Amino acid sequence: MISTILPTYARADLEFVKGQGAWLTEADGSHFLDLASGIAVNSLGHAHPDLVKIIKSQAEKLWHVSNLYKIPQQRALADVLVANSFADTVFFTNSGTESCELAVKMSRKYWFEKGYPGKSEIITFEGSFHGRSSAGIAATASEKMTKGFGPLLPGFININWSDHEAIKSSISDKTAAILIEPIQGEGGIRLLPEQCLKGIREICDEKDILLILDEVQCGVGRTGKLFAHEWAEIEPDIMMVAKGIGGGFPLGAVLAKENAASGMTAGTHGSTYGGNPLGCSIGLKVMDIISDPNFLYDVNRKAKLFHDGLLELLRKNTSIFEEVRGKGLMLGLKCKVKNTDVVNAAYSNKLLTVPAGDNVVRLLPPLTISDKDINEALNKLDGVMTALSQ
Repeated sequence: MISTILPTYARADLEFVKGQGAWLTEADGSHFLDLASGIAVNSLGHAHPDLVKIIKSQAEKLWHVSNLYKIPQQRALADVLVANSFADTVFFTNSGTESCELAVKMSRKYWFEKGYPGKSEIITFEGSFHGRSSAGIAATASEKMTKGFGPLLPGFININWSDHEAIKSSISDKTAAILIEPIQGEGGIRLLPEQCLKGIREICDEKDILLILDEVQCGVGRTGKLFAHEWAEIEPDIMMVAKGIGGGFPLGAVLAKENAASGMTAGTHGSTYGGNPLGCSIGLKVMDIISDPNFLYDVNRKAKLFHDGLLELLRKNTSIFEEVRGKGLMLGLKCKVKNTDVVNAAYSNKLLTVPAGDNVVRLLPPLTISDKDINEALNKLDGVMTALSQ
């Protein structure tokens, strides 16, 4: 008999009732150190006092009105995002998947309005993840994501990860855009080298095509910069964000340059819930905290502490892990044993991690994690290695 909850997740036998900072608590009082953060969502940890205050305050005033009317909180958050990024304009969504849908539509509508309706193909990459909508799975093109869901949305050319020659040879007069993650999350914390991202930007400029960046997982401070592409000192034309921008509240956005967004006029796109007063009030506070240079400095400091500690664990025991990957507090451990065995052993050690592709375990702690909790995480991972070595 089917569950009342559609069984699309193989859920762990854990049920949390409370969270504080980097810790989650079950009903029986068991405490788990959270290096999952709702898959990079709880950027400021659980029950952050500033976010709790904002939610309470705004909830007593106004939750939702619809985008048929002006929303001051939405305008304020858009202004902050534009002031702190490459973008000229912002559309608010509820998730990364919705951001992907708009980014695809925006890039195709741009060329349609320019008089090139045939320029609709988007180059994407093996190992990518852009959500589970029709556009998202077509862009990803992996059998795991697409099997049984055909026919797939056409217009996506999927090539090997970071293969510049393949990028160049795949470009034709039908190419509208290149869509890529600066760091693949689901794909196994695969970091695109800065020179590669610069090279892709140069190719887009040379061939006159749009560059779309998916920063749903790696954006909003996760890598130690507000947005991951800043490390390469380039700018996209369109960028997808979500996850961390809401600090746990469902919120996403598409940021774009004026030229790239020029086709999106009244009636071309919409969202019932996107950009409502409650979500944008929370997003404003998240941005206020994370965009502070001192906050980002501390993310980088803590990231080095964590990264160095992980390298020491690898030196101590070479039988379980073989590589530390990532940037900032978006880290991954390439495993020699099954990554799911590591995740399950971590559960037994009261530690939450996230599996990913390429046999990697993701470590995505809150950006507010303390030095003490980082050391505790390292101790727990040491215990995981010991348990799996026996």
